[in-house]
Amino acid sequence: MSILTLAPKLPLYWGFRRFGWPKMYPFSVVVSVSFRCNSRCRTCDVWRKPNDDMTVEEWDRVFANLGRTPFYITFTGGEPFLRKDLDEMVISAYRHCRPAVITIPTNGLLTERVAERVDRICQECPQSQIGINLSLDGIGEEHDDIRGVPGNWERAMATWTKLKALQMARPNLVLTVHTVVSRFNQDRFREIYTGLQFLAPDSYITEVAEERVELDTVGWGITPEPDAYAPIADFLSEQARRAPAKGIARFTQAFRAHYYQLARRVLYERTQVIPCYAGWASAHIAPNGDIWSCCIRAEDVGNLRQTGYDLAPIWFGERMATLRKSIYDRECACPMANASYANMLLHPPTLVKVALEVIR
Repeated sequence: MSILTLAPKLPLYWGFRRFGWPKMYPFSVVVSVSFRCNSRCRTCDVWRKPNDDMTVEEWDRVFANLGRTPFYITFTGGEPFLRKDLDEMVISAYRHCRPAVITIPTNGLLTERVAERVDRICQECPQSQIGINLSLDGIGEEHDDIRGVPGNWERAMATWTKLKALQMARPNLVLTVHTVVSRFNQDRFREIYTGLQFLAPDSYITEVAEERVELDTVGWGITPEPDAYAPIADFLSEQARRAPAKGIARFTQAFRAHYYQLARRVLYERTQVIPCYAGWASAHIAPNGDIWSCCIRAEDVGNLRQTGYDLAPIWFGERMATLRKSIYDRECACPMANASYANMLLHPPTLVKVALEVIR
């Protein structure tokens, strides 16, 4: 599936959100494979959550029922690579769904396992772009302090080195460095950005630290202050516009530049700056099969184990409809990156601005 096959479906999602018809499956799906994590981040408490992870066989049934709908699938955690069978899960999703993009974030602590599993995933999923996002929130000991694991930086560097070498043989592998901007690193962000450039990633992305129900961080006060984030957003937008890019990458960079400004406005205004399509175009599946519109609210509207691993009864059910009304009425707002990119793709004014920037 390419972006060209997704584009004609976008008006259908407008109708689904506005009128409830036609009924559409999400094109962006986040799969939490487990809450287990070997980091102890100052911005996350997910590792304390109880675990009831679905098996590979259960996930295979989920993906079989989803079929060829998802364009973008993210496999996240916790730390995804703590599951020794992560590669089997991803390959199952590829076999049934054929997503154009598969993304997996990692803290980089399990160097050998990450390299081995990524190699197999790239080999077995040749028609998908496999994006590996290495999370780095500082340089050296600063990163270790935020992530709560001494030696994390060195192990992450070893993982990055192996992935860069692997990329020579796997052309569908895209390597990204990812930084969570929080109150712990907001004042040093420029230095962190500069200090990470030697890694020469295919792309560099950031996300705002948020108080999420999923992560048990509500009330933690980890989100950067709007006045502190504003210059960071301006800097990142400028860097995205300046980055050399060709073809589809030019659109990606333009969307990224707009995302940072969107996140900035959300922090200041505390409302949905553009309509949110979480619950229509994007969905989140918890490790035990619970269905959420997103990880920020993490409101369970049904469990796949109770529907024979079929999303339809939940996705088109009454509990989901009630949650959608709350989202439609703008009773929540957040700058979450995953949902925001789907929202921008479904927002005609943003599409026009992106197209004009690319043309210029």
